[in-house]
Parts: sequence; structure tokens; C-alpha cells
Amino acid sequence: MRIGIPRQTAPGERRVALTPDVTRKLVDGGHTVIVESDAGRRAGFTDDEYRDAGGEVGPAAEAWSADFVATVTLGDPLPDLGPDAVLLGLLRPFDEPDRMRRLAETGATIFAFEAVPRTTRAQTVDALSSQATAAGYQAALEGATAADRFLPMLTTAAGTIPPAKVLVLGAGVAGLQAIATARRLGAIVAAFDVRAAAAEQVESLGASFIDLDVERQDETQTGGYAREVADDTQRRIMDGLAPHVAAADVVVTTAAIPGRPAPRLISKAMVEAMRPGSVIVDLAATTGGNCEVTRPGETIVHGGVTIVGDTDLVSRVAHDASRMLARNVASFIDLITDDGSLRLDFDDDIVAEACIARDGQIVHPRLVQEG
Repeated sequence: MRIGIPRQTAPGERRVALTPDVTRKLVDGGHTVIVESDAGRRAGFTDDEYRDAGGEVGPAAEAWSADFVATVTLGDPLPDLGPDAVLLGLLRPFDEPDRMRRLAETGATIFAFEAVPRTTRAQTVDALSSQATAAGYQAALEGATAADRFLPMLTTAAGTIPPAKVLVLGAGVAGLQAIATARRLGAIVAAFDVRAAAAEQVESLGASFIDLDVERQDETQTGGYAREVADDTQRRIMDGLAPHVAAADVVVTTAAIPGRPAPRLISKAMVEAMRPGSVIVDLAATTGGNCEVTRPGETIVHGGVTIVGDTDLVSRVAHDASRMLARNVASFIDLITDDGSLRLDFDDDIVAEACIARDGQIVHPRLVQEG
């Protein structure tokens, strides 16, 4: 199979969908890999490294015309795909359904990592989790950098400096990685999540769990994600979190619901109750933000509090994020090939559920239902 790897065109995107080490494995497995020139440069991979791995380096048209194209995201304009094309990437299908419908009209077969089922068998294909790991790690570092104080306790000749307090809202993959990173940096960490399993996971990392008087959700019924809560529950959550937010030096918010605006967890009044010099890193900025004053794509200061709404945090660790994503891509390729040839088996649950469109039609049940 001919595998195409285009260079990313979305603003701020530095990742690449395939790295030289994974390219070598695919080439050794009988595939041909065509990489657009400079596709890996911003992630720290040169064209010569791809050539040394057995890949071919060429223009964008060659990469996009391959049998199977793996991309990180899609910029503008959308690619001009043909009916025989197969595309895989982090395509935001539930956040940007109109773009998916335009892609479907080309007749191409479209797969999105966001639609991969969250099952044990699908773990090697779960790019959302691999990239959330990078996001959580970087969010903790951004918070540490922007804060006006040390994270660890320091005992010096000038006296003892107490550790900073870090609050993580949302304890999914990104939140747990933020907790682990902040703990490694020496902070005192607390966290909150509406999912029932979160408390044990948070405490296993040495953080304390904030237990509010709200009903816990069973994530096994929602594909591993939190679901939207009623307005009165949302108000109780925000009221319960208010004193913890006010006491924190760094807050990392990661709460997201696929295809829906990010749940509001921090109001403007809560920001204004924080100590000047403290920081909020809002990982949900892409879908509107967990904080009322977040500006997606910007870092601002409100009442002395820094709010990081940057949407390119994963790309700031593009080298390792790309390495993880490449392994997810290779695992998906294993599912859809047989002896080096493309074989789409829609009886396979991962292949079927990850498919957004084929034969000119949207086929994912959620998008079909939403019209």
C-alpha cells in the first residue's frame, strides 16, 4: 500500500503523522511511504531521516494521492480527495460536522481518531489518549512557567518557601498527566472530576480528590467521557469549586465533552477571587474553554491572573507527540491491510466505528442522527 504523509498547514501545528522510525517498520512490512518535503521538520525530523528509513520524499500532490493518507489535522482549504482515497487523522468530526460532510461528498473513505472506540483492544489506536498525555504534561509546565512562585518546597538560607498549590479540573488522560507532572515538580495537587472512577486514579498519583455533593457518573456508559450535567448540578459544582480555585496558585482545566461546548467550571467572579500572579491553563480552549474569560488561542491577564488559552500546547512537544501519534497510525494501518494491501473490513468494530464517511455518505451514527 502507498501511504502518504502530508505536511501540516493548520496554524501552529508542528506535529507529523509518521516519524522515520515507524516509516522504516512500514517499509520493511512491504508498504511504500511518501512524505511531503519538510513534513517532519517542525517536529525535529529531516527529509534525509525519512529517506534513510526507506521512505520517499516528494511534493504535496504525491503524498495526498497515495492509497492511504495519514494527517494530524486538516487546515484550509480541505484537500481535494478522490473517491478511492482513504484518509485518517484527528479530524474533529463531532466539532466540525460540516467539514466532514464536505469531505464525504468526495466519495473518499474517512476515518477519524476521535471516533475510535475506547476499548482495551483499541488502546494502540487511541490517538486521543496519546495526544492528551502530551497536552496534560505541557499544561503543567505552562502553569509552572507562568506562575510567579516555585512549585516545590524549597529550604534555603533565606528561609523555607512552601510548595505551590495546583488544582486540576478534569481527571481524564490529560488531567492525570497534569497531576503527575505537577507532583513531580513538587506541588501540592488537588483534583476534581464528575466520573466515579476518578477519585481512585487521582489519589493513586498522590493528589487529593475534591469530593463535591454531586452524583458521580459511570464512564463505562459514556465511552470513557464525562457527559453534560443539568444546570443546577453545574451551579453546585462551580459553587463547590470556588474556594479551591481561589486558593490555588495554578489551575489546569481539562474538562471536555466530544462535540459539545466545553463545560463551564470557572466563572469570571471566581477568577477575580484568585490571588494576582496565579495562573489558569485552559486545555478546553479549542471548544470554548472551561473558564469564562478564556480567549481561545491567546494568553491574557485578567485582574492579575494569567489565563493561558493557547490551542497549540501539544505542538510544543511535537517531537514526542508525533512519535506517539505515529504508533497509533501504524496500529490502524495493521487493522486495514493484509499482506501489504488495503483491506477494509467493516466487520471489525474499530474500523467500523472509526469510519466517518464512505461511498459519498456520512455513515457514523452520531453524525447521521444529528443530520
